[in-house]
Amino acid sequence: MSHAESVASIKGTAGAQARRRRSRGPARYSALDIFRRGVTNSDWPRSFRQHDLAKSYDVVIIGAGVHGLACAYYLAANHGITNVAVLDKSYMGGGGSGRNTAIIRSNYLTPEGVRFYDRSVVLYQNLAADLNYNVMFSQRGHLTLAHTDASLRTMNWRAEVNKLQGINSSVIDAAEVGRIVKYLDVSDRPRYPILGALYHPPGGIIRHDAVNWGYARAADHLGVQIHQQTEVLGIETAGGKVTGVRTNRGAISAPIVVNCTAGWATTISDMVDVKMPLITHPLQAAVTEPVKVFLPSVIVSGSLHVYVSQTDRGELVFGASVDPYPSYSMRGSLEFTESVASHILELIPSIGSLKVLRQWAGLCDMTPDYSPIMGVTPVDGFLVDVGWGTYGFKAGPVSGEAMAQLIATGRVPEIISAFDLARFADGRLVGEKGAASVGH
Repeated sequence: MSHAESVASIKGTAGAQARRRRSRGPARYSALDIFRRGVTNSDWPRSFRQHDLAKSYDVVIIGAGVHGLACAYYLAANHGITNVAVLDKSYMGGGGSGRNTAIIRSNYLTPEGVRFYDRSVVLYQNLAADLNYNVMFSQRGHLTLAHTDASLRTMNWRAEVNKLQGINSSVIDAAEVGRIVKYLDVSDRPRYPILGALYHPPGGIIRHDAVNWGYARAADHLGVQIHQQTEVLGIETAGGKVTGVRTNRGAISAPIVVNCTAGWATTISDMVDVKMPLITHPLQAAVTEPVKVFLPSVIVSGSLHVYVSQTDRGELVFGASVDPYPSYSMRGSLEFTESVASHILELIPSIGSLKVLRQWAGLCDMTPDYSPIMGVTPVDGFLVDVGWGTYGFKAGPVSGEAMAQLIATGRVPEIISAFDLARFADGRLVGEKGAASVGH
């Protein structure tokens, strides 16, 4: 069966049941219900169900992070394809989707990247209403600081590309930066004085756990099955086409398999002999004790390789660029803590007494051009949504929407056509290092 025949068969099985589920929407509760169940902890339904593993599915998605869950949700919500299994060898959101610093923005460098990430910002703006789940999206503005004439020229370049795509971004001077964030040192005393910044008002932060749970809950309500602790051991093919997967819980027949993993993207792709130009690096982050909210925007410094934002609870969340060596380690290091603390203090000297509560690391699959790999592969029915480096969480909604459209129609959506695997052989790179190299 060809991919087109598989698509026709899948769409034919959607049925009225999925439409009835969509029309009802996830359960809604009054304030009294929420209070009563919160106090008594009784009769509170699970966000998503547990299922026995079926023998066959129309689509199998490997990876229960934001990309896999979003793909499953949009398959069901937009296309009525509900016979879908999302598999994860660990727990839902336990990979990069639960380890990132949850910054949302679209002020990228290439027209393809700007259009792509702007669509994700639009979807994030409406996500709480669409999923009936508070994802705590706070659009507070995003400042990328410039400390040298060269970085200021790059900020102007990015601003012009953004404006041509209708994105709200502009370069502001140091005085304006100081008015927006009063605690930044905008004097000429620091080693790296602030000359200006790329200001992106639509940027902000979101609660990453809430996004994962919201997509999982909504997808489950529409009939999608989410299977945790289900490791994929192999992918079966015949005649150059996917036929199913082998897991630690048994074999599954499926004509379409989607690789939505991070860190293990190459491991999964190697199961069908599809080579991915990826190098995996750890990316570390840390969070401080909570203090009164004083930081109104996300602050990024490419020259210092750090970024910081403040949560609604008052913690400061720090991050930096990826570790300089390939590794699968997800442990924090003292070297990272010392480096990020010293650089943050150059920007905001007044927080020197804050205590770091914890730090962690996630895995980032870096591509040669710092852009993702999305779409079809030489193996019919094996699709990929990988190579997200340090910028994958902000792309979750648009990636899920586009991959679901590809599965349902058999045609690659224009918004992801530039990110195909074949571009590396054809020399069609989408160079985003200038907008993504800080790891944010």
